[in-house]
Amino acid sequence: MPEVYAARRSRLRGRFNAAGSTAALVSRPANVRYLAGPVPEGAVLLVGRADAHDLLVCPGAADDRAAGARPDDGLRVQTLPGTEGDPAVAAADLAVGTGSDCLAVEEHHLTMARHRAIRSVLPASRLRLSDLDRAVEQLRVVKDEEEISCLRIGAEIADQALGELLESILVGRTERHLALELERRLVDHGADGPAFATSVATGPHAGRRAHRPTDRRVEEGDFLSVCLGATYRGYRSQIGRTFVIGTTPAQWQIDLYDLVFAAQRAGREALVPGSAHRDVDRAARQVLDCAGYTEGLPAATGHGVGLEIDEDPQLAPAAMGKLDACVPVTVEPGVHLPGRGGVRIDDTLVVRPEADGGPELLTITTKELLAL
Repeated sequence: MPEVYAARRSRLRGRFNAAGSTAALVSRPANVRYLAGPVPEGAVLLVGRADAHDLLVCPGAADDRAAGARPDDGLRVQTLPGTEGDPAVAAADLAVGTGSDCLAVEEHHLTMARHRAIRSVLPASRLRLSDLDRAVEQLRVVKDEEEISCLRIGAEIADQALGELLESILVGRTERHLALELERRLVDHGADGPAFATSVATGPHAGRRAHRPTDRRVEEGDFLSVCLGATYRGYRSQIGRTFVIGTTPAQWQIDLYDLVFAAQRAGREALVPGSAHRDVDRAARQVLDCAGYTEGLPAATGHGVGLEIDEDPQLAPAAMGKLDACVPVTVEPGVHLPGRGGVRIDDTLVVRPEADGGPELLTITTKELLAL
């Protein structure tokens, strides 16, 4: 995909040139990967006046790349000698020799110490620093079909892992054991690894957002909520489901599940190009608000996914902006009742226009309330 990476760097170049900078130093790992492909850990990217001036600066430590993972072949690569030295500082020093007069840096990613170190190598009269801000993150919001394909495969892997777990005996097993088994199954099916720490929650823990698995054992009658995701070629997806263990669900469990399902469906149906981010959140949140669940709701109904599991856009009450086509997001409302448990239902979808069939659902494990 050399031409893809070159095109992405060209778009970024247009942005920082328009803001008055002649070069940019990209240090945030996900942003470097987006612009350069799989790179060694700690590498930074210097984007210059033209594609021929772009340079990947790598640390001198042992290469941590997975077998077969290589950055864009069209990029020049410089590896620092030895195991010491900061690639970002070295790249800034190299920018001085390119004739640049203003270097844009990712101030939101750099530590103060690193920012001071970069500034210390720049002659104040020859090269000044500016803020690249979140220009690369903004470029990453809309995905191309190759990126969506990676997300789709990752979602399929997570569906497979979850489906196999549901066919096994669950009563008596701990949350921690089930989470570890899910992560092993993700890798067995071809994932790079989990997209985030797998959450398995039972009984009174069920429905908690980002619950860390404990040694609590699954019991009959429990709600069991699971949230997992696979990373495939760097791209991360998310799925969350809730089930009942061993018996016919109690009426309160059915009622709560139906409510969260209705909220999740309302959020999914609001995923239309041009819709405001906060309107998607409002569609799901109103269903829960009208049922009296106004306290303890998550801060956001969903978020973007890609090279990171929590990207722009944020589907939240105060979020600004509107949805574009080909933006993958999660829709993940949930309700947790202290001492009783709760329900969460998470899907990863891609925003598509109505003419193309509407939002594309990537995570397809059933959302029926199953008794396992």
